[in-house]
Amino acid sequence: MKITILTLFPEMFAPLYESIVGRAVKEGKLTIETVNLRDYTEDKHKKCDDYPFGGGAGMVMMAQPIGSAIEAVDPEHKARRIYLSPKGRTFRQDMVYGLVECEHIVLLCGHYEGVDQRAIDLFIDEELSIGDYVLTGGELPAMVIADCVARYVDGVLSPESLVQESFSENLLEYPQYTRPVEYRGLAVPEVLRSGNHAQIDKWRREESLKITKKNRPDLLK
Repeated sequence: MKITILTLFPEMFAPLYESIVGRAVKEGKLTIETVNLRDYTEDKHKKCDDYPFGGGAGMVMMAQPIGSAIEAVDPEHKARRIYLSPKGRTFRQDMVYGLVECEHIVLLCGHYEGVDQRAIDLFIDEELSIGDYVLTGGELPAMVIADCVARYVDGVLSPESLVQESFSENLLEYPQYTRPVEYRGLAVPEVLRSGNHAQIDKWRREESLKITKKNRPDLLK
């Protein structure tokens, strides 16, 4: 899989080249490229934004650099083109399974007051949001989606790591413990030390239900 990120601030994506995702990139299991939109502007001063028609605060990203960049990285429109926007559909775990089937994903990071609507109409397949709040730009949402999708690319994680985690079966994950057995007066639940796998599975299921009811009851509807 290839993930291409179009941004005005490519230096913000250094974390994607670290840890598990970074190792997958180094091993060739996944390709992540960041593209600077300023490299595609026709303005001699590398300008990529301008004042909005109709007035209003802030600046709007221009259609031309976006369109030229997308045509350069995806000339035949074979990629899934996504604009990260607070106006988009809320990104959910079940969307990951569809995105991971794509050979190429293009993520456009908005900034300032957003992008010229013509860039969206002409070059974007879908708008996605990571939550009901507004950020200074689409870079953090792009990292979230890239990381989330990358986990499901073959070979990035072991299959065992992808089962019984939060949002599988619409449940949040159960508590996890490691050594030592006791820390500051709190002990690892005895059932997890019992070796009885049926009882352990039962306990984990009950804890998942308890946490989901408390923190995300909407998932149980």
